[in-house]
Amino acid sequence: MEIFLAALMGFLAGMLACARYLRQEIAANIGPRLAHVEQLMRTLLAESRLDSVERLRKRLEEHPPED
Repeated sequence: MEIFLAALMGFLAGMLACARYLRQEIAANIGPRLAHVEQLMRTLLAESRLDSVERLRKRLEEHPPED
């Protein structure tokens, strides 16, 4: 019985070490990808804002506001 409990404790400790290692590796790999996706999102947001401003400018040129 004691051997079984010792083996179980060793197995659980090994799983904990493995899970900790895998979590570190996954976090290390996802960091650069996440930064790249974040940069793409910023670019898309800037382009959409620029497009909105250009549309508004054209609309105001065609139909200026009446004072």
